[in-house]
Amino acid sequence: MSSASIEYDVIVIGGGPAGENAAAYAIAGNDRTAAIVERELIGGECSYWACIPSKALLRPGHVLASARSMPGVSAAGLDVEAVLRRRDAFVHDHDDSAQVDWAEHSRIEVVRGTGRLTGERLVEVDGQQLRARHAVVLATGTTANIPTVPGLRDALPWISRDVTNLHEVPRRVAVVGGGVVASEAATWLAALGAEVTLLVRGSALLASAEPFAGERVAAALTEAGVRVRFGTEPSAVERPAAKDTGEGWIHGGPATVRLRGPQGESEIEVDEIVVAAGRAPSTERLGLAAVGLPDGYVTVDDHLTVRGVEGHWLYAIGDVNHRAALTHMGKYQARVCGDVIRARADGKPLDDARFVASSDHGRVPQVVFTAPEVASVGLTEAAARDAGHAVETVDLDIAVAGSSLARDDYAGHAKLVLDSATDTLLGATFVGPDVGEQLHAATIAVVGRVPLATLWHAVPAFPAVSEFWLRLLEARRG
Repeated sequence: MSSASIEYDVIVIGGGPAGENAAAYAIAGNDRTAAIVERELIGGECSYWACIPSKALLRPGHVLASARSMPGVSAAGLDVEAVLRRRDAFVHDHDDSAQVDWAEHSRIEVVRGTGRLTGERLVEVDGQQLRARHAVVLATGTTANIPTVPGLRDALPWISRDVTNLHEVPRRVAVVGGGVVASEAATWLAALGAEVTLLVRGSALLASAEPFAGERVAAALTEAGVRVRFGTEPSAVERPAAKDTGEGWIHGGPATVRLRGPQGESEIEVDEIVVAAGRAPSTERLGLAAVGLPDGYVTVDDHLTVRGVEGHWLYAIGDVNHRAALTHMGKYQARVCGDVIRARADGKPLDDARFVASSDHGRVPQVVFTAPEVASVGLTEAAARDAGHAVETVDLDIAVAGSSLARDDYAGHAKLVLDSATDTLLGATFVGPDVGEQLHAATIAVVGRVPLATLWHAVPAFPAVSEFWLRLLEARRG
């Protein structure tokens, strides 16, 4: 290791959206310096292997379904090669030069390599030591889990990174999992022409959502030709030996997946296996032991300061702190974290609401971009009851003039979870075409604790789909 250290005011390990925002906010409006340490691409998982490519693959199928539901519109089908080219354009063919240019323009230096903690405010990057004057921010995210099923790892299964960056659509695919990644992957694979079998260990899709959400998504996937098998998981996988092409390993042909389910043992043959069975924190090589922390998720307080480390210099944001594993929540935490770092460096008190990551607690918005979409914020009915609230609910089908005009086959459902003691909204879940665009109104109501008596005066435009808000409030009034 070089004996000389390069100093920055702030060092961020991890160059995804959360890390980028933390660095930018920490030095905004002053002449301090920041560095982002990244071993892959600036922009991170979301930009190249997750949110952006997956939504680029999902959207054409949504548009096609909408067109086919509209009399007077001719819709032949999807041009798969064109869909993949558009996906490639959104991920910039895995070229992060534009993100690097942004960082440099923002006075953030990009340091390529694997960063690890070596002591207080010290980060080593492939033998070079960096020192932070004020803060080190951990933003390393998570990696995909592969279950310990005999033969599965040797079969070279796809993880989320592989399926979002596919170059040919497999004829037959098994998707292992029942959460967001599995449900979205099954949606676009089926739309692109694959025969999909969705293997769900549990009894429902999207198990943490309101039950009707998973039920409607499962019904829609089944209607689209996906074989959804609940209570089923792989017990073993057999595949011809992988081959080394000199440019990487490829599998040797179709795989036989043995299954254990409600009807006993069975098997299917597929061309690819997609594993979407959870995530693990990317902290194994992060050097947490050097600052007295165990490997695993990093616990933080509401200022995003790492617990168990003295001196208010170490922070953790995004998926690695296990508070809300969503890109937009990582970026939210990054904004709070950056503001906190800047305030502490200036010797200012943290007595303003912007210095507290409060929306991580029961106010998290999320959209699952299946067909239909699932949009939710705040607490489900079950979570609200578990938290001890005086719970009241109201739900109804989304059937207003705006939804009828949007498409002839519009089918949706909405549910509000209310605190009857305070007459405020605790949570909301909407299921239907493009309901993600309806979510922010609910998010504002939950975060702002807007009384329902006030929401009554938030008049929805006519004829818009948002008129269902009025119907919900009317139903609640009885």
